[in-house]
Amino acid sequence: MSISIADFDYIRKLVYDRTGVFLSEDKTYLVESRLGMLAKETGSNSISGLVTELKQIKEHRFNPLYQSIVEAMMTNETFFFRDINPFEVLQKFVIPELLKQRLNRETLNIWCAACSSGQEPYSIAMLLREYFPQLAHNQVQIIASDISTAMLKRARSGRYQQHEVDRGLPTPFLEKYFQHCGQEWQIKEQIHQAIEFRELNLTEPFRTLPQMDIIFMRNVLIYFDLKTKQSILARVRQILRPNGYLFLGGGETTVNLDNAFEPVQFENGVCYRLKRSS
Repeated sequence: MSISIADFDYIRKLVYDRTGVFLSEDKTYLVESRLGMLAKETGSNSISGLVTELKQIKEHRFNPLYQSIVEAMMTNETFFFRDINPFEVLQKFVIPELLKQRLNRETLNIWCAACSSGQEPYSIAMLLREYFPQLAHNQVQIIASDISTAMLKRARSGRYQQHEVDRGLPTPFLEKYFQHCGQEWQIKEQIHQAIEFRELNLTEPFRTLPQMDIIFMRNVLIYFDLKTKQSILARVRQILRPNGYLFLGGGETTVNLDNAFEPVQFENGVCYRLKRSS
């Protein structure tokens, strides 16, 4: 199904206003593909018909069609232990350093932003269970968030198909932390209960989040324009503890975006922390 220039501009503004994600003009094919599928699923004859129906809705925010259109335009690519280096840095350097610094009464707070279907936070929970068994359940808080209610539902279920556990998940972890359920794999309760999933829009204030020791915001900033990237990093700055670490995707950086951060180079990768006062 094709989309007119006017309808593309309408969808582009709608998605930007809701999520901060910027759809450039070369993403027309993407909008046509995803909304074409949605149009068929909802019984519309065309994308134009879908947009016309959407325009007739007075209150967008809680409307199912509006939510479906916004979620259709989100990229939800993820897999277990994606780009393994950040997890090696977490295991070998960051967690041990933070454990030395923290007081016994302090909770280690970890946030996975834009968690999609949940593989990233579950990877972190398995890593902690495997390599830091001394950490009691009440000594670690893992919060995973996403703007998509559909993705959060999948993440909360903790259930994955064979091709999903085949991507990045070591076989010993699959055998130890999952159980076979029919044609799918269910993550075990000891890992499932370690994570709190929340709906959160990165373009809005992070009022419900506590101060964080570790923030995974990987492969997210690439979808935003310059102004939105800077506003998100400014909010990250407010909740990241002075000795905390921010993990970004391989093609992302805080350099030339927010000079309050500095890169920290480790053996297997780089992450970011707030500059320390001299």
